[in-house]
Amino acid sequence: MRSGFVFIVAAVYLAACGRGDSSAYVPKPKGYNRIDLPAHAYRPLTGPYPYTFEYSKEARILPDTFPGAQPHWIFVHYPAFKANVQLTYHAVRNDPKRLAGMIQDAYKLAARHNEKAFAFREEVVRLPNGLKADVISIAGEVPSQVQFYTTDTTTHFLRGALYFNIATKNDSLAPVIDYLRKDIMHMLTTLRWK
Repeated sequence: MRSGFVFIVAAVYLAACGRGDSSAYVPKPKGYNRIDLPAHAYRPLTGPYPYTFEYSKEARILPDTFPGAQPHWIFVHYPAFKANVQLTYHAVRNDPKRLAGMIQDAYKLAARHNEKAFAFREEVVRLPNGLKADVISIAGEVPSQVQFYTTDTTTHFLRGALYFNIATKNDSLAPVIDYLRKDIMHMLTTLRWK
């Protein structure tokens, strides 16, 4: 008889817990801040650079001030996103060994993200000027999600990398990364050597 009483009390308790009370706590799914992205609009790069391209009207061009920075190294700086596309330029000087070293360095710099990356995707993009660009997309909690290089193999070599100056999980930055990836692709498709 006592076990029947315990059963009835347990049944009443369980029924009371599931009454559909609207004030009951329900955990909310994980969410992220809303990021309003502006429409893509571009302007031409001007200045004494051996290259030109169109870059976002949301960005500013800043000189690269890191130690070891060389002439024609710049940042395409996005103040609203606290992001930079760092561009480094080298003269090839018609030296195949020098070019091979620059390409090797580009891959070494991308490979530095191996510890935290869970995927690398490399694609070769044909540019309207007849050249190609190697674009490397890196997935994971890495400091640079997009890297690229392009060259005419005899005179010019340009490498770029996207960096954020904030410590935020990359999945919450995904819309901004996609937005900036489109800007990078526009920079590459409008690139011209001087």
